[in-house]
Amino acid sequence: MDEYFEQAKKIKNYRDENLHLKNFQYLYEINESKYQQLLEDSKITKQEHKMELVKVLSYVKFNDFTKVWLDKNKTNDKILALIDNEYAAGIVIQYDNKSLALLNGNEKSNYAVYIGENEAPGIVHQNKNNKEYLKIKYIPIWINIKINDEVTTSGMDNIFYKGLKVGKVVKINKMADMQEAIIKPYSQVYQKRFFYTYEALDKEEIKTQEENKKIKK
Repeated sequence: MDEYFEQAKKIKNYRDENLHLKNFQYLYEINESKYQQLLEDSKITKQEHKMELVKVLSYVKFNDFTKVWLDKNKTNDKILALIDNEYAAGIVIQYDNKSLALLNGNEKSNYAVYIGENEAPGIVHQNKNNKEYLKIKYIPIWINIKINDEVTTSGMDNIFYKGLKVGKVVKINKMADMQEAIIKPYSQVYQKRFFYTYEALDKEEIKTQEENKKIKK
């Protein structure tokens, strides 16, 4: 009887392990599919960029949800884009050879965007009055923008590529020489455990990448 129960226990353990592996494979396949869709949507060749799936490890400080550690070593000072599927989610910087993600809503998470059909340029900033929203600053006063205009990355900062969705305009503040827009971001960054990092490669890095491929062949 004891031998029967021991065999039954082993069978259950194997079944649980198989289920875990199937779930992991399913997660991988979903993320790989999203990655390939990103490549197609962005119209960027693999030689011009580096994109990597990363996991959120923990908050940097318990009283600040906008800064998190990622499971990625980082030894250079190049700022990386943080992507949530088809949405911009923040930036990634190097801190003590580790990857520190500054999510949308962090005061230092700034990147260049276009607003609406007229592609009015602006820069994403923290909205101190309401952390649920973001503020777009330095928008030229002579370019017309309106409520519900879609905000996308412009690619002019050499961080993001052009066309990644950020959010929609919900309020516009006009001043004497410029205007600001309050937007509702698409990415719900505080609930995410996985992101993509995106790195645009310069000419030297592309050249090195091509040379390494030739060596491997």
